[in-house]
Amino acid sequence: MPKLSEFLTNAKKPLPLDAFIPRAVKAVEEALTEKNGKVYVTCAVRHKELLAKPEELIRQLWIQTLLKQYHYPAERLSVEYPVTFGRDSSKRADIVVSDPDRPTVPYLIVEIKQSTIKGGKEQLKSYTHATGAPLALWSNGVQTIVWHRKNPNYFVEIPELPTAIQTIDDIAGQPWTVDTLLEKEKAREREGHKGRSLRQLIEDMEDEVLANAGVDVFEEVFKLIFTKLYDEMSCYRGSYKHLRFRNVNTAAQVKENIQRLFDEAKAKWEGVFPPDDKIRLTADHLQVCIGSLEEWKLFNSNLDVVDEAFEYLVNKSSKGEKGQYFTPRWVIDMCVKMLNPKEYETLIDTACGSAGFTVHGIFHVWKQILIDEGSKASHLFTMEKKPARCDDYVRNQVFAIDFDEKSVRVARCLNLIAGDGQTNVLHLNTLDWTKWDERAKQDDWRDTYAEGWKKIRRFEAEKGSYRRFNFDILMANPPFAGDIKQSDMLSPYELAHKLDKGGSPGKLETAVGRDLLFIERNLDFLRPGGRMAIVLPQGRFNNASDKRVREFIAERCRILAVIGLHPNTFKPHTGTKTSVLIVQKWNDDKMAGPLCPKTDDYTIFFATQQKPSKDNSGDKIYVTDKDGNLLRDTHGHWVVQHDLFNHDGLTQDGIAEAFELFAKKEKLSFF
Repeated sequence: MPKLSEFLTNAKKPLPLDAFIPRAVKAVEEALTEKNGKVYVTCAVRHKELLAKPEELIRQLWIQTLLKQYHYPAERLSVEYPVTFGRDSSKRADIVVSDPDRPTVPYLIVEIKQSTIKGGKEQLKSYTHATGAPLALWSNGVQTIVWHRKNPNYFVEIPELPTAIQTIDDIAGQPWTVDTLLEKEKAREREGHKGRSLRQLIEDMEDEVLANAGVDVFEEVFKLIFTKLYDEMSCYRGSYKHLRFRNVNTAAQVKENIQRLFDEAKAKWEGVFPPDDKIRLTADHLQVCIGSLEEWKLFNSNLDVVDEAFEYLVNKSSKGEKGQYFTPRWVIDMCVKMLNPKEYETLIDTACGSAGFTVHGIFHVWKQILIDEGSKASHLFTMEKKPARCDDYVRNQVFAIDFDEKSVRVARCLNLIAGDGQTNVLHLNTLDWTKWDERAKQDDWRDTYAEGWKKIRRFEAEKGSYRRFNFDILMANPPFAGDIKQSDMLSPYELAHKLDKGGSPGKLETAVGRDLLFIERNLDFLRPGGRMAIVLPQGRFNNASDKRVREFIAERCRILAVIGLHPNTFKPHTGTKTSVLIVQKWNDDKMAGPLCPKTDDYTIFFATQQKPSKDNSGDKIYVTDKDGNLLRDTHGHWVVQHDLFNHDGLTQDGIAEAFELFAKKEKLSFF
């Protein structure tokens, strides 16, 4: 029988077999037979004789190579594997190796071409897409290329095919650190306006993967972001040398690895997910999502990247139904700058949403602490181990409440990161405080919130009553829409009663705006001299019917400022015109709190936002430089247009800076 190389000719020149190990060549030669002047080869998988054409012989060489060099069991190999495209099942892959954990799922697609043919690579990639196989190998007997399919649109060439006892990670896994994510972030920045945000990435995942996954999108994406945040912090702080949130193995192995990482994160950051919660995405869907998310760094100095993603998820999931919308971060930052919280002061948000007010208040105080200790806040200071004073501030001075369970979990997640594993975010109905004791007796609630519950009760003005507290600062954006009609909820509120002829509270109203009750409730949270920033519908400041509300506030507080926000501020969710009210509770007793002596004659700071931050469709408007390029700040974020404050020295001074001058002139206690 002639040598195998004689059958593999290229322009009548024998094809070298150096690419194959001798054992594979010998096995194919032993499978050759001659009948009626024709040479046949017996297939090692199908066990039938086939005409020994060059392409078939290369295929048999690869079958023997997979068996003898890479040690894949014969039962995992298929030949002429059908690949379906829509209703077309006529396509056949040359060789398929099945997944070790899921025998019906392809793991490796091999496409063989004659030595004279260079094509077939795109065809191979299309087969890999259609089957979901993570590996693809193309060979013409001389040249061999192996690809790792990272996600539906991304192939990476790898140096070698894994053996049956190796994982893809063993071959393809170039260990990543946070520095790797920084490099990839810089590459996206170079794309300018073409770069996608994390929110856009999640929207794409919804369209391409999650819409047909049969899962709660909020829950599953939240789990992945939560897990990735934990992985980044663990790696950056040295608990692990490399990032583990990676798509570098089969779908089954990726799911096993990510579930293990999720379990570890739940144990470290308790009270966000139940201890027995699992990732419910299928292995294939999860692998695509991990492949999409792995290159994104979620941490920076202000968590804006993940904050925007959470806002999108919660808004879509529940917020719009209750008339409660997240406050844009530029409005939050203006409020924080104007109230100027200090390390020794307590801070609370009574309608916290995703904890924007508390988290940005934390950042403000952290910067003061770092300056005091002679340090600078780096680009990644949320991820870094901070001075003990920073952790103590979050654990002991900062609180948040919300009635929406999903918002609370997001808020807890962000505050847990800030507090290095501890938080005081509570799932309670702020307005229905008479039922707090009943809620606190429930075992499942106490399992999560007991520590924060114990701490917030330290600030009760009267022990055993949750009506009044002694907080220094309150910032909130209560729900705009909806009335409260339950008489048991309305009864404790002065603003829920009509005034009798003598001006005293009388008959109970049948319905009261939720935001009105929040005004009264929030003032009860403040100690004498405490200060508040609250977002309210503009009508509360103008309508004749709300005169009583304005008088109620003025009787209890000094009105420091009223800031009119642009009408597009809360678009696309609502076009309601809003203003920010800044007040300080009257106080003549320096032993009770910061002084704010009561007077009938004082100056109020008024301002109106002139530069819109969103267009009429609710899309953000960004600042451009003199060449028309989008302006980025030190975190790589595009700078949103507004005149509320100076953005990191990149824009002009705004309303917050003007208020600071006003506060110093008026000798306000907190400036």
